[in-house]
Formats: sequence, C-alpha cells, structure tokens
Amino acid sequence: MNIALWIVAGLLAVAYVGGGGLKVIMSKQKIAASGPAAEWVEDFSPGAVKAIGVLEVLGGLGLVLPAAFGVAPELVPLAALGLAMIMVGAAATRISRREYRLALVDLTYLVLIAFVAWGRFGPEAFVG
Repeated sequence: MNIALWIVAGLLAVAYVGGGGLKVIMSKQKIAASGPAAEWVEDFSPGAVKAIGVLEVLGGLGLVLPAAFGVAPELVPLAALGLAMIMVGAAATRISRREYRLALVDLTYLVLIAFVAWGRFGPEAFVG
C-alpha cells in the first residue's frame, strides 16, 4: 500500500507541478488558445489563474517533498486535501460550462487525490 501511495502521489505531483507551473508562467490568452480543455480560464481573471497555478505547484510539491525529506511529513495528507478542494472547484467549473467529459477527468484526479489523503491520514500515515 505504501508503494502504491508513493507512486500515485509522485505521478500527481508531476502533473500538478507541471500544469500549475504552466499556469504561472503562461499568459491567460496563451492558456486559452492551447485548446478546448483550457477555455475555462475565460471565466477567471489573470490573477486568479496564476493563483490557481501557484496553489497547484505548492500542492504538488507538498504531496512528496515533506515525506521525502522527512520534514513535517504530516503535511502530505493536508496537501492532498488542498488539491482535492481545487479539483472540486475545477469539476464544478466544468459542470457549469457543460464540459461533462472534462469534468470526469477532474473527478478522476479527485479520486486519486482522495486515495492519497485517505492512505496518509489512515493506514499508511507518516506519524503514529
């Protein structure tokens, strides 16, 4: 179980650091032009898009770095909860835009994040 949690957390960390990093460094217009899956940015200000990106980067790093370095590893499930809140907002935005297939992708990320949060709060907690 511990190995599965590390793998899922690591993959999620890569996805969130990468995706969030792009939101931080790219303009809102470039993000929107990257494809239909990114048109959600039109519903938000440029500052809000950057803030979402920063939170995704921090959450992604929080999924692995505290435990990897043994410094405050109890932050891992808290980072997972933070990312879960972001994904609930993402799914709500997709549903409000009637982007149901993309909402399923967001909900899949939410399930994976919930797995990490459950595992690190419960059976494979870093503190005990």
